[in-house]
Amino acid sequence: MKKKRFAKELEPLELELAKLQETVARKGMKVAIIFEGRDAAGKGGAIKTIMRRMNARIWRIAALPKPSARERTQWYFERYVKHLPAGGEIVLFDRSWYNRAVVEPVMGFCTQDEHEQFMREVPNFEKMLVDSGMIVIKFWIHVSAEEQEKRFQDRANDPRKRWKLSPIDLKARDLWIEFTRYRDKMFAQTHTDHAPWLVVDGNDKETARLNIIRAVLDRVPYEFNKQAFDPIELPPRPNIKDSDYNEPSLDELNLVKDYYAEDK
Repeated sequence: MKKKRFAKELEPLELELAKLQETVARKGMKVAIIFEGRDAAGKGGAIKTIMRRMNARIWRIAALPKPSARERTQWYFERYVKHLPAGGEIVLFDRSWYNRAVVEPVMGFCTQDEHEQFMREVPNFEKMLVDSGMIVIKFWIHVSAEEQEKRFQDRANDPRKRWKLSPIDLKARDLWIEFTRYRDKMFAQTHTDHAPWLVVDGNDKETARLNIIRAVLDRVPYEFNKQAFDPIELPPRPNIKDSDYNEPSLDELNLVKDYYAEDK
């Protein structure tokens, strides 16, 4: 999708997201949105697009680092539970408890018994979340091997994106088939009526981001509260010149150098 068209399509969707945001905050709804997929599938980009104009006090991003020594001794879901949404919140999980479904067994970060236990427990765990009134949406962003390689090469050659290319990414690059087998197993055992997997074609980043937003809008019931979006008529601003306060000039403060003065 051309960037110009993407911007045109995104603008009205952002208004709908604002309506959804207002409804969630007003009604005290709880929404958890999970983003899973291979490395370089576009999870972070999709989340950034959603958050672009949203209120960070209502929308939160949960992108957990590797577990600490203490967390490794806890019940597996425990470190994720503390990040779940309270009333009036939407949490976007940039990877989630599903690390144990695909990444951890492929990379050897968990035992096969731990993996199997997780696969038995996760449908019940998510059923409890849904039964508590939480809306759970699970996205798997698909990316082809060819497109992933293209994005890896871009990261390898662009210093600004080098941080996105980790040793784990490079190892996973060699384990495409193993990842696919565990992904298929995850779909088969954790795709449920109460928390189904939604697969997004992520080969075109812009189209994927728009489709994800539309899918969220389709699955979170929201209203248009006209009063909340009516233009606000601001009262006349007080004339600060009538005050006896003398504000110091910028030159008297610790002013940052204007690095672009020559361009003015």
